[in-house]
Amino acid sequence: MRQLRNFIWTLTAVVVLGLALYLTFSAARWLNHASGLRFWNTTSVVHEIQSLSDLVTVKYVLNKVVVLEDVKWYGENRVLLLAQGVVKAGIDLKRLKPEDVSISGRTITLHLPPTQITDAYLDDSASQVIDHTTGLLRAFDKNLEQTARQNAVDDLARAARHAGILEEADKRGRAELLSFFKRAGFATVEFR
Repeated sequence: MRQLRNFIWTLTAVVVLGLALYLTFSAARWLNHASGLRFWNTTSVVHEIQSLSDLVTVKYVLNKVVVLEDVKWYGENRVLLLAQGVVKAGIDLKRLKPEDVSISGRTITLHLPPTQITDAYLDDSASQVIDHTTGLLRAFDKNLEQTARQNAVDDLARAARHAGILEEADKRGRAELLSFFKRAGFATVEFR
C-alpha cells in the first residue's frame, strides 16, 4: 500500500511538472507571437539578412547610340549600334558581417555595405546594328561589333551612376530592410 501511494505521488508530481513546463512554453510562445517580438541574436540576424543575398532595388532601362570606327590609311571599319541596356543596383548583403549588426532590446543598428551596380547588360532583342561599313581594302572585323556592345554596356552603367541609381538603390534598400525588421518585431531600426 505504501509503495502504491509513493508511486501515485511520484506520478502526480511528474504530470504536474510536465504540465507546468508545457504551459510555460505555450505562454511564452503566445506572448512572443502576440507582441510580434522574436528573440534575435547577431548571428541569426546576419544569417537572415545574408539569405536575402543581393537586395536589388532599382532597375534602369537606358538607350544609347554607339559609333565605333577603326580607321586605317587603307580603309575603315565602322559600326553604328542602337543599344538598349538594363542596369540594376542594390546592396550585396552577403558582405554583411556580425560586427556590422548591433542589437539592443528591440533596437537594431546596421552598418550596410555600400550600394553597387549589381548587373549591366544589353537587351539583345531591343538592340540592333543600324549600320556596319567595311572599307574596300579592309577585311570585315568581327570584333568591332562586340567591342561596340561592351562600350555600350560601360557607357550605360556610367550614365546610370550619373543619373543617381546608387543613391536611389540605397534609399530603397534601407526602406526594404526597415520594413523587414519591423515585421520581425524590432521597434527601431538604425543605419550607420
